[in-house]
Amino acid sequence: MQTITFGGVEITRLVEWQAPLAPATAVFPDSTPRMWQENASWLAPGFWDPESDLVVCAVQTWILRSEGRTILVDTGVGNDKDRPRAPHWNRLNGDFLERLAAAGIRPEDVDTVVNTHLHGDHVGWNTRLVDGAWVPTFPNARYLIPRADFAYFDPAAGTRLRGGFGGVPSPGSAAAMFEDSVAPVHRAGLAELWEDGYRIDSRLTLEPAPGHTPGSSVLRLESGTERALFIGDLVHSPLQFAEPGCDTCLSEDQEQATRSRRRILEQAAETRALVFPAHLPGHGAAEVRRKGSGYEVVRWAGFDASVNVA
Repeated sequence: MQTITFGGVEITRLVEWQAPLAPATAVFPDSTPRMWQENASWLAPGFWDPESDLVVCAVQTWILRSEGRTILVDTGVGNDKDRPRAPHWNRLNGDFLERLAAAGIRPEDVDTVVNTHLHGDHVGWNTRLVDGAWVPTFPNARYLIPRADFAYFDPAAGTRLRGGFGGVPSPGSAAAMFEDSVAPVHRAGLAELWEDGYRIDSRLTLEPAPGHTPGSSVLRLESGTERALFIGDLVHSPLQFAEPGCDTCLSEDQEQATRSRRRILEQAAETRALVFPAHLPGHGAAEVRRKGSGYEVVRWAGFDASVNVA
């Protein structure tokens, strides 16, 4: 386990999966090869492999201990989930729960689960397969789910999805995600659908940052003079610090996602907040400052950059 103390909050990083994912300009259709090459000195090899042109991605859960609560921020891919359109993550059989136990946490100890948005790599461990049925993994937790995403991805709504690799959405995968990882916690009465904002405790608040999905959100940590922002998928690669206008092909509304990203990164720069994107490998989080039309990294977080969980 990798743990730092930030203000009065203990933050532990649990990496479920980490490996090269997909070609850079496929994930970021607005980027150019020149952008990657110009930033190669600090992107390669930890965030981008120049030889293969593959973006390196981590799937991880942030564990926060704050005011006596144990809080999980996003729950990764999960085991046994049928994800045929995402072969890296199809029917995983990993040791997430064992490593959670190594951090001294049983599923029953978790008080709050934050799903920053409802994509399959952020909600997977919401549930686990028991005797052929999906049951909540954390039976004593409140699952905080953006109401806008719940309404959007509910198969009963018949929403026409827009995000997806190559611009091709995957309604079947979204429906499977909802049915195996979201609906069971809602039926169990553990889901709390929030909108506009939500306060977890005196240090932690949720706020909307839509675009990647309609309900995409940011968890804001304020403890004394310390600031941190858990920004979900507003940033997938640190290239987006330097080029905040580059969004991914995975967003439902790329223009809105870019506006949210610029707004949050500007706040982070102004307040010197540590930024925790969901998928950043290496040190996992960074402090940024404005540089021209983008931002540059001032310092990286103190997590071990050598994690490799292929």
